[in-house]
Amino acid sequence: MKYTQAVGEKSTVKLTIGFTEEEWKDALNKSYLKVRGKYSVPGFRKGKVPKPVLENYYGKGVLFEEAFNFLYSEHYPVILEKEKANFTAVGEPSLDVEDMTEGNGVTLTAIVPVKPEVKIETYKGLKIRKFEYNVSDAEVETEMKKILESAATNAEVTDRACKNGDTVNIDFSGSVDGEKFPGGTAEEYDLVLGSGSFIPGFEDGVVGMKIGESKDITVKFPEDYQADNLRGKQAVFNIKLHKITEKQYPELTDEFVKGRAGVETVEEYRKKTRERLERNAANKGRDETENSIITEICKHATAEIPDAMIENEIDRMVQDFSYRLMYQGLKLDDYLKYMQLSMEDFRAQFKAQAQPRVMSQLVIDKLVKTEGFKVEDGELDAKIEEQAKSVGKTLEEYKKTIDPRQVEYISNDIIITKLFDFLKANNELFVEEAKPAKKAAKKAE
Repeated sequence: MKYTQAVGEKSTVKLTIGFTEEEWKDALNKSYLKVRGKYSVPGFRKGKVPKPVLENYYGKGVLFEEAFNFLYSEHYPVILEKEKANFTAVGEPSLDVEDMTEGNGVTLTAIVPVKPEVKIETYKGLKIRKFEYNVSDAEVETEMKKILESAATNAEVTDRACKNGDTVNIDFSGSVDGEKFPGGTAEEYDLVLGSGSFIPGFEDGVVGMKIGESKDITVKFPEDYQADNLRGKQAVFNIKLHKITEKQYPELTDEFVKGRAGVETVEEYRKKTRERLERNAANKGRDETENSIITEICKHATAEIPDAMIENEIDRMVQDFSYRLMYQGLKLDDYLKYMQLSMEDFRAQFKAQAQPRVMSQLVIDKLVKTEGFKVEDGELDAKIEEQAKSVGKTLEEYKKTIDPRQVEYISNDIIITKLFDFLKANNELFVEEAKPAKKAAKKAE
């Protein structure tokens, strides 16, 4: 087997792979042994037809497809391994037969989508927004009340209109320019008002409705909405409200938190809650700042991203969504039926998010390579030892049980931490001041 490679369009490599006549005959023999049991020829038992008879009866091409599969599966991975310093395949190749002349073997071509080269104009000296979050007393009190959820009871409401915090059972049917769209219709759907589950304005439009009431509400899809065909569009939803349910909670007392929160008093519970929220706020600020940094650098970067990378990212996003549904006791197929969505339409909703996610990862990989960040001696053991101590084990004990994938994750985390420490130190980060709330207009007397 011999091959040549050439750079193709849109981050692809064209491999031209030539196989000798002997290699082709060997592949045909392997194909015959694998598929002969599928075919019958008069006068022969199934699976016992000689190769020449099989080819004569069904035509020589009967063995070609499986023979090509043998050549591909045996030799393509070998080529990728040899060429790993030159390119990285990011998807399955498009295969074709370039030449198949009797006596001269076979020549196959493979158009391989590869990881693209990223060009970054600048990644230092940029002015980038930093995110910081403070925890208010009201947020602490709201979080504290969540412990009451386990003891809450549901009570049906019949004597008032619905309000934020209620669960409403509704039918809804949405349309844009008079046409219904996939996923915009459902019957007897339970929605928690104020949860932010629907697009802005939808839940606010439901608030104030009474049982049996129907109304139309007009909302606008966000400009960054996941479905390309709905972004920025105005939609009209017809809503009918069937039922209102509210939660009723017990009182938060010292006795209640004992045994439920690992504390003795409500005040101690309040302190621990604040500490946890402040840790979460710090992590949120860090994550959003790092996203802000990469997003800004991506504005100064270019790359020809192959379609295969976008599709792979959509695969991951669909899988993540499916896992989240599983935690709620739902299957993806059932969800799609309920939302009246085809898999094609469902995948299309993720396309707009997939491209920037792929670009961000490409930029991160490029920066790590450019700056040469790596895990130094002792750094990995130090991180693993932290985890070992958290479960009461020594480093040596923990190393015997740790999953290799977890070790890889820890190594990557060390490198990414170094990268963002570097980017934070080499760019100008600013905190955007909160805009003062508008004063309510005075009522005319």
